[in-house]
Amino acid sequence: MTDSSRRADDAASGLRFDGRHNGETGIAERLALNRTGSFEWDLDARTLDMDESGLMVFGLDPATFDARPSTVIERLDPAERARLNLTIEEAITSGSSSYSIHFQVPLEDGTLQWTHAQARILRDGDGRAHRVIGVVRDATAELTHSAFVLDLEKRRRRQTSIVESTTNALSRAVTVDDVTAALTGPGGLVGIGADGLALGLVDDSALRIIALSGDSVEVLEGLGSGHLDAALPLGDTILSGRPRFITSLGSLIQRYPVLRPHIGELNFRAAAYLPLVAQARPLGGLALFYRDRTVFSQDERILCLGLAAIVAQSLQRAILFDEEREFATGLQSAMLPRRIQEIEGGEIAVRYHAAWSGREVGGDWYDVITLPRNRYGVVVGDVQGHDTHAAAIMGQLRIALRAYAAEGHPPATVLARASRFLAELDTDRFATCTYAQVDLATGAVRVARAGHFGPLIRHTDGRVGVPQVRGGLPLGISSDFWDEEFPETRLDLVPGETLVLYTDGLVEEPGADVDSGVAALIHEVSEGPDGAEPLADHLSDRLWERWGSGDDVALLVLRRSPDLGSPRAPRLHQYIHQADPEGLSEARSIVRQALTDWDLAGLADDAELVTGELLVNVLLHTEGGAVLTLEVLPEPVRRIRLSVQDRSSVWPRRRAPGETSTSGRGLLLLDAVAERWGIEPRGEGKAVWCEIGPSPGP
Repeated sequence: MTDSSRRADDAASGLRFDGRHNGETGIAERLALNRTGSFEWDLDARTLDMDESGLMVFGLDPATFDARPSTVIERLDPAERARLNLTIEEAITSGSSSYSIHFQVPLEDGTLQWTHAQARILRDGDGRAHRVIGVVRDATAELTHSAFVLDLEKRRRRQTSIVESTTNALSRAVTVDDVTAALTGPGGLVGIGADGLALGLVDDSALRIIALSGDSVEVLEGLGSGHLDAALPLGDTILSGRPRFITSLGSLIQRYPVLRPHIGELNFRAAAYLPLVAQARPLGGLALFYRDRTVFSQDERILCLGLAAIVAQSLQRAILFDEEREFATGLQSAMLPRRIQEIEGGEIAVRYHAAWSGREVGGDWYDVITLPRNRYGVVVGDVQGHDTHAAAIMGQLRIALRAYAAEGHPPATVLARASRFLAELDTDRFATCTYAQVDLATGAVRVARAGHFGPLIRHTDGRVGVPQVRGGLPLGISSDFWDEEFPETRLDLVPGETLVLYTDGLVEEPGADVDSGVAALIHEVSEGPDGAEPLADHLSDRLWERWGSGDDVALLVLRRSPDLGSPRAPRLHQYIHQADPEGLSEARSIVRQALTDWDLAGLADDAELVTGELLVNVLLHTEGGAVLTLEVLPEPVRRIRLSVQDRSSVWPRRRAPGETSTSGRGLLLLDAVAERWGIEPRGEGKAVWCEIGPSPGP
């Protein structure tokens, strides 16, 4: 570009350079002397023509300058670059004819040079900007140590603080709810320097207000969520895509007359309505309200636009996350049983909770399977990983395990076949699970586990047992190592007792040992309510939310229906585990206390003696525990019936012990104490019973 043509353009744009042309020193020379240069920016061609003096201001070599605007912009620090871009963008999009801005340029010696740019925007007949011409100059000397610099630095520090605090708060936001919490929570308004806030999202051509705090128009009835209406400020901002800066209530009413009836309810003096746009897609709008402000400076407008950009980017990420998470959790939920059937002889409750944070979706699952001979199969498990692949494998494995169980195979066979199935899927994932077959008529439970937590049993008195259930390797791994052994453990569930199965998300507390989580679970199972549904709710509320919900959870609670008899014929059941050294003394105490409560304390001595004898016989001569049943027989005379059931099919036989023998007197003791006694087959084992009390007569 020649000097004559540049002067013509300068005259056309109304630019005036400092100094006079006296014929002795030309404009170019004076510009170079004062380190002031000129430029011409072709917006259509995306080229920048800058003279030598202008390039010197930015510290660029004229011989290597490539006429690209980005080459100049990239000289600036990121913060200054963003501020300059926002100023230019606002001037171009708002229809302004010019802009002026001070910014800092880093020099090669490490110092910062204050630079002033002033430009004119040339538009065509349609108002479209196509060319920008202007000047840049070194303004360091005039700004150094001036009041303007001090004030500017103060404002810059405040603006930087606002931007940093907002960015830090929103950087931790994952969901849309997190974004609104960051803006409206403690310190939210203070962090952005406003007295009120309204945040709305566009949802199918409608406006949905998702956050309100402090003073705002949208808090008034009828002026918030609803159809996008250009007669209201937030709707107008979203539809036009242009920010609206309101500096008085009068100008607000003048621009939006529909608000006139509400002017007495408005407690602010100025407002900034800002469109939220991300990747050329309108997301919604942000409104900021101020009680003491009556003007928005150029820097304050830039700050507001910068905040809107930060919020828009955070919302875009959050919306995408919510959509992805909704899809993932929907996929996983679709693979879990839609409903759990009612079971005869008990009650069952299941819970599944997805993790609250991150995009992770887990492979936890539960299932309840109806088996032959009025039995039920219950299972909880966890596929390795936290992604949709884990959820897909979980769905296939659940269906396969369900099919194997429905065929009536024992737990060991079910897990072995499930492990082989998972290995044949040709995936690198493994799974852990616990599977149990339950006969609620007899209380017999057969359990096998594959690298998973064993079950808990809550007894009728509130104590919680942790049965020693032998286990095998996780599913998939066991087949790879040709070790498909899953030993079964036999348990007994007496009437009123509860079986609890769970996955690791219920007991893993971040930063703590898993044993402390299991101990907390045992405590909550003991302290929780009796019913399956109330207990499942109790455990979810007290543990899943307590640990921070960083992992998904599958929980299954099965309770055998209590058998309390009737007021005239009460009944109790108690399971005594073979490995529990205190179980025998506790059983005797329970029998004595029950008879006292039933007004039969006179029979307590004999009943306690027989209880100890029968239980000792089971615990010494069989391989499992025993179920003690105590009941009142009211007819024809009130007496008690005491029964001890075990899994051994070997019946006791009467012997004639010598004087020095230490055993063999159990049945003789029954003959001496009981009115009647006998032995009955029970399932795979037997029950020894006796009746104590007044003789029923002939």
